[in-house]
Amino acid sequence: MAKAEKAAAIAELKTAFESSNGAVLTEYRGLTVAQLKELRSNLGENAKFAVVKNTLTKIAADGAGLDEQFKSLLEGPSAIAFVNGDVVEAAKGLRDFAKANEHLVIKGGYIDGKSMDAAEVAKLADLESREVLLAKLAGAMKGNMAKAAAVFAALPTQTAQLAEALRAKREAAGETAEAPAAAPADDAPATEAAADEAPAE
Repeated sequence: MAKAEKAAAIAELKTAFESSNGAVLTEYRGLTVAQLKELRSNLGENAKFAVVKNTLTKIAADGAGLDEQFKSLLEGPSAIAFVNGDVVEAAKGLRDFAKANEHLVIKGGYIDGKSMDAAEVAKLADLESREVLLAKLAGAMKGNMAKAAAVFAALPTQTAQLAEALRAKREAAGETAEAPAAAPADDAPATEAAADEAPAE
């Protein structure tokens, strides 16, 4: 490979490391071209499965800031699934394919810049996918929204009842306030009597 080609390959790998959500490193020794095609098809748009050269990949990984644990796994025939979607879903796809095709060996990977060994990738594959979690969240939200809808439906009735109670209370308070206002009228005759008793000039 010419120097320019190596530089281009390193730059492409570095970009793949930096732009992906994660990656799963595998050994593909013994897989046929047809099996590799099948694996890529199974992963779909969720991940890009690429056969890589270890020396160039180590340089690219170093440039992307990956740690020594990941770089130490770059031994033997290596291929990396660069994940652009759900990392859990990609790990599941690789795990299931490896179960059916023993020549695919999952060696490790990384997610959010943190390296993982093969056992950690297996645990990742056992987690529920993003779609499943979103479906559960939507179900929970739907239940809560039903409760909220019932509360909102009751608000007009409660508001009307409150308004009626306030109106009745104000009317009662108005009647109580108007009662003492009649008292000065009772004093009028006394005033007139006093005026009648006053001596004429």
